[in-house]
Amino acid sequence: MKQIVFATNNINKLREMREIMDGLYEVLSLDDIGCHEEIIEDADTIQGNAKIKADFVTNKFHVDCFADDTGLEVETLGGAPGVYSARYAGEHCTYQDNVDKMLAAMKGQTNRKAAFRTAIALNLNGESYFFEGRCDGHITETQRGSEGFGYDPIFQPDGYDQTFAELGHEVKNVISHRGRATRKLIEFLTKEA
Repeated sequence: MKQIVFATNNINKLREMREIMDGLYEVLSLDDIGCHEEIIEDADTIQGNAKIKADFVTNKFHVDCFADDTGLEVETLGGAPGVYSARYAGEHCTYQDNVDKMLAAMKGQTNRKAAFRTAIALNLNGESYFFEGRCDGHITETQRGSEGFGYDPIFQPDGYDQTFAELGHEVKNVISHRGRATRKLIEFLTKEA
């Protein structure tokens, strides 16, 4: 089976990506290739951050690689937290810190529309490619569910009456922003193989 490196230290994202790409590619982690450096994500877009990570790994380890970045964009907050979603509540915050801050920011808001966006940057055979996925929904008033990670307990996708954290991995991987971007990536990789 062909191998490809996923430039992430997030074990939840890695697990999700391995589930989605199961049987198509063996997805290697940064740890698998001996990359232990912290990759600074300082771009002002999710596409920029994804490219920074993919380029760092490709240039240093000379491997085909993909990286993603995801942002939660809340309409009434002017698109925030967006590119800062992972550190919304501060530099070393936990998932729960981010959820708590979001629920506080949304208290009393009637417009709760939100969207998750994922950008994937792929470096393959010396060329760079981008794939995007989006999932629209809204921020719930309370946390619900125990599956998933990040904002999953407070994000309810359109057309469903459960949050990502209640839907479970199988459903989430089909309808999520990351799942949609990854299917575009897989479709491309299948044609290139």
